[in-house]
Amino acid sequence: MQERCYDCPRRCGALRPLVLEEGQRGGVCGVGTQPVVARAMLHLWEEPCISGTRGSGAVFFSGCSLGCVFCQNDPISHGRVGESIPLPRLRRIMERLISEGAHNINLVNPTHFTRALGALLEDWRPPVPVVYNTGGYDSPEGLARMEGKVDVYLPDLKYVEAGPAARYSGASDYFAVAREALPRMARQIGESRMDAQGILRRGMIVRHLILPGQHRAAMAVLDWIHDNLPPWVMVSLMCQYLPMGRAQEFREINRRLTSYEYNAVLEHLDKLGMENGYVQERSSAREDYVPAFNLEGLEE
Repeated sequence: MQERCYDCPRRCGALRPLVLEEGQRGGVCGVGTQPVVARAMLHLWEEPCISGTRGSGAVFFSGCSLGCVFCQNDPISHGRVGESIPLPRLRRIMERLISEGAHNINLVNPTHFTRALGALLEDWRPPVPVVYNTGGYDSPEGLARMEGKVDVYLPDLKYVEAGPAARYSGASDYFAVAREALPRMARQIGESRMDAQGILRRGMIVRHLILPGQHRAAMAVLDWIHDNLPPWVMVSLMCQYLPMGRAQEFREINRRLTSYEYNAVLEHLDKLGMENGYVQERSSAREDYVPAFNLEGLEE
């Protein structure tokens, strides 16, 4: 008998079949329980300790529990472009990425597939680190399924205020969820370790993408990380924002960051003494850094 889904913080109770039929919608995330993948590739545009010299073995999952209007992966997160992949085939895709030299297996937006991914990684332990690359909106149950199976947590911390979280991601409870999820991730990892090539073998990096007009909110995000997470947790401050997805419908974010906004956040980062991590150059705000979600890398 098919069970209702309460896996992500939305707890929408949808009946999610293994694979959606034409016209079906699998709850808030919009997909079935079998992973839907839009692309698998060696990704060179993550943080240096993730991408390294050969690339991160990125597997981009379709569907999403959040509703970010500015999502650069909008075709797969909201458009749900992708192919439903059985677990044995997904393992073969990951093994191929490893054979091609991937430094790790990078699960991009895995929150709504933790049942399937937890089962896959219970039966098979990759010989490279597993990266859980998430929006930070993760339930305790989902993280419990991944405990012992994830080597590197790579969450966003998008907001600490309910208003912007509701307006731009449709999740007024975003911070209430994230402030519980991120410390749980840190406790699971417990330490940070690099190898001799500077690749993160175990650890956690918290990303924050600065939004236009939200530079003071970005400072508040940094304050919370500084005060609530262990000092070994790295921070990745991102200025790659481009008005993508539905951002043009929101006049205040339908533009790029200004130099003033970014420099103000950088100064606050320096004031806090948070030197463990990365900051992007403003030249990172380019559309050619966004992968083409064309089902490449899914071939048998």
